[in-house]
Amino acid sequence: MRKTTFTILLGGHLVLTERLTSAVSGGRFIAADGGMRHASMLGIVPELWVGDFDSSSEALGEAWPDVDRLPYPAQKAETDGAIAIGEAIRRGAGRLVLAGALGGERSDHALMHLLQALQLAKEGYETLLTSGEEEAYPLLPGRVTVDLPPGSLFSVIGLSPLAGLSIENARYPLQDFSLPLGSTRTISNVAEGAITLSLDGGEAMLLARPFDLTGA
Repeated sequence: MRKTTFTILLGGHLVLTERLTSAVSGGRFIAADGGMRHASMLGIVPELWVGDFDSSSEALGEAWPDVDRLPYPAQKAETDGAIAIGEAIRRGAGRLVLAGALGGERSDHALMHLLQALQLAKEGYETLLTSGEEEAYPLLPGRVTVDLPPGSLFSVIGLSPLAGLSIENARYPLQDFSLPLGSTRTISNVAEGAITLSLDGGEAMLLARPFDLTGA
C-alpha cells in the first residue's frame, strides 16, 4: 500500500529540479509561514497554511487568499515547521518531504530539521529533507538503498558513534566499520549509482548532492 506523501514547505532555500519535482509528485502540501513562497514555483496549492505569519509578506498573503490558514501566536512552544509536520501526521501522512529544510539564513532551523527528521524516522515515517540541490536522509539501524546519479557527492554524518556501517557501490566503500562520533572518515564520498547503506547501531544522516559531480 502506497504511503500518503505530505510535502511541508519550509522557509529555507529551494531550487526547482527534476528530483524535487519527482519527490513531491502526487502528494499533498502544507505550507509553514514563509515557505508558502515556494508554492508558485512548484505549481501547487497547499491545503493548509500554518504559522504566526511573521515571515509572510502582505503580498504573499494577497496572492493566496483561498488557502485555509491555521494561525498561531508568535510566542509558541513549537516552530511553524513542527506545527505543519504535526498537521500532516494528523491528516494521515506516512511519508514526509521537508522542502526548504536545508540551508538558508538560519543554521539553527536547518540543524533542528535534521534532528526532527531523525525522530520522525524513529517513529516510522519515511522522511526526505531537500533544497532541490541537496538531500538528506535519516539513517537508523537497518539497510537502505538511495538512488543517486553516478559521480554525485554524498557524506554520512554520524550523530552518535556508529557500529557496523557498510557502504556499497561507492568510490570509497566500507564494510562493518565503526565510526567514532566526530570522525570525518565518511565525508565527501562519490556514488557509483544507487548506493546501499547498512548500519548495526547508532544514528546518522546521509547528505547527498545529486547534481554535484565535482568528485567524479
